[in-house]
Amino acid sequence: MTVLYGVTLTVLAVAGLLTLLRLVRGPAALDRIMALDVLVTMVLAGTAVGMIARDDTTSAPVLVVVALLAFIGSVTAAHLIEKRKGMR
Repeated sequence: MTVLYGVTLTVLAVAGLLTLLRLVRGPAALDRIMALDVLVTMVLAGTAVGMIARDDTTSAPVLVVVALLAFIGSVTAAHLIEKRKGMR
C-alpha cells in the first residue's frame, strides 16, 4: 500500500509543478486565480494522503479550515472579476 501512496504523491507533485507553470504564465488574472485554487486543492489532497499513510488524523480540522478559506477566496475572486467586467 505504501507504493500506492508514493505514486499518488508523485502524481500530485507533477500536477503541482504544472499548475505552478500556469500560475506564473497566466495570461489573465482569472487563469492565475484558478491555478492558485487548484494548487491549494492539490496541497490539501497531498496532506490528506500523507495523513492516511501515517494513520494520523490530527491535522484534519486544519484541512477543513483551509478548504473553506480556499472556497471563499475563489468565490470572492470570481465575484470581483465578474463585477469588473460589468463596469466596462
